[in-house]
Amino acid sequence: MTPSLTTTSDAIASGFHALSDPLRIQTLELLRNQELCVCDLCDALNVTQSKLSFHLKTLKAAGLVRSRQEGRWIYYSLNLPQFVVLEQYLSEFRRFSPILPARSCQEDS
Repeated sequence: MTPSLTTTSDAIASGFHALSDPLRIQTLELLRNQELCVCDLCDALNVTQSKLSFHLKTLKAAGLVRSRQEGRWIYYSLNLPQFVVLEQYLSEFRRFSPILPARSCQEDS
């Protein structure tokens, strides 16, 4: 069964919304290399757990991160298949757009 157009559109919109905040992008950058505990993310980003929880909830709702609980801590990691969905969506625009020539750094005389 293939996902409906509405479901796909919602996933894409949710993904780009999640990417629209600098703190969420910083969080994703930290998770790029390894799974991290929420406490480690808070320390690295210098934010409170309550503030980060709001942003992690947005990233998780967009499907960009996964979480797992170990004891009292929650560990987060990237959900790479959702990034592929966003990448494929953008690649469709690139495929149908004319390639623009590179701009010259020199001013015309």
